[in-house]
Amino acid sequence: EVQLVESGGGLVQPGGSLRLSCAASGFSFGTSSMTWVRQAPGKGREWVSSINAFGTMTWYADSVKGRFTISRDNAKNTLYLQLNSLKTEDTAMYYCESGDTRGQGTQVTVSS
Repeated sequence: EVQLVESGGGLVQPGGSLRLSCAASGFSFGTSSMTWVRQAPGKGREWVSSINAFGTMTWYADSVKGRFTISRDNAKNTLYLQLNSLKTEDTAMYYCESGDTRGQGTQVTVSS
């Protein structure tokens, strides 16, 4: 069974940082590209970032470029998203995805 479990979310002030993790199991993580998406209340799904299987190529939405960093540790079957210089508009539920599978999400709230 494919499982993705996100963690690391929380409440942070504007300008703060968080590191999200996504623990993967049940599939060949090391040969799979991975994606982070987010969904704010009342809004649709927004693609945030993707990374190729070997971690050598990354892509970012313009809204997070220069502030967020995606990475992975294939030995640990774990995907990461470092969130820096957070803004109130980054408030959302963050999900990791592999193909059609999405985890349960982790909430990021940016508020003073």
